[in-house]
Amino acid sequence: MFVIMHLLTLKNWTPEQIEEVIDKSIEIKRKPDEYRTALKDKSLAMIFQKTSTRTRTSFEVAMTQLGGHAIYMDWRTTNLVLADIRDETKYLSRNVDCIMARLFKHADLKAMAEASGVPVINGCDEKYHPCQAISDLMTIKEKKGRLAELKLVYIGVHNNVCNSLIEGCTKVGMEIITVTPMVNESSLDEELLEKAKRTGLYKTTKDVKGAVEDCDIVYTDTWVDMEFFLDPKFKEEKEKRIKLMMPYQVNKELLKGSDALIMHDMPMHRGYEITGDVVESPNSIIYDQSENRLYSAKGILLKLSGKT
Repeated sequence: MFVIMHLLTLKNWTPEQIEEVIDKSIEIKRKPDEYRTALKDKSLAMIFQKTSTRTRTSFEVAMTQLGGHAIYMDWRTTNLVLADIRDETKYLSRNVDCIMARLFKHADLKAMAEASGVPVINGCDEKYHPCQAISDLMTIKEKKGRLAELKLVYIGVHNNVCNSLIEGCTKVGMEIITVTPMVNESSLDEELLEKAKRTGLYKTTKDVKGAVEDCDIVYTDTWVDMEFFLDPKFKEEKEKRIKLMMPYQVNKELLKGSDALIMHDMPMHRGYEITGDVVESPNSIIYDQSENRLYSAKGILLKLSGKT
């Protein structure tokens, strides 16, 4: 019986599968012309409940450059707002070859995958962001030549990106230390954290200076979720987070004496989680990291379509 492979989280992906996609993504970046017709006549439905720059751009351009077609669908302009998500997905999956969805709730993505007759890709939800983690690991391997035995320090709010980094890093043999004074309760996944701890590659600390002393990569993310940053109803919570998190800002003082690579999944809020001079520093690979969302999207699409 044929089993459809989805990318909802990295939980059910083996280390070998993750590394395969990373290596394929690097190869595609080096030899793009060899993949110009890899998904000829294939279609991708892209469903968005919330804002996007990198995810929409990378998957739409990826499908175009692989010879396929992408359909952008704003959740609010579809019947997904009116009907059962399973019914709409069953219909949609009879028309397209893959679905990528950025939704508010992971439970809805699971329901979509259960109903779909084609692969479903999680383009970000409140708990996980596996596409970002694959792109991040691709970038690190591209820069360092390996993943195993490196050390990454994540500084910021424990959120969906943090979860997927923990999953990805521990599966490929990379140590990850999180410095997360605040946790997004909606992102919390105790099972994921316990499993990661058992690998011996994951730990958490509040000693931010000690954590970055001998690390290879420093990674940060926004303190306020993208959909809330400009929301006046979130003003009080935003101010509370800024006050709590400012001592953990990634700045020159924190990085003094460190030669670590600097990463941020974007969108960035300069002067909050990271200073502008660090963004523009020689050790910053933030824009390479964001560019690689395109190549990792290609790698993911080829993997799920059985083209690798």
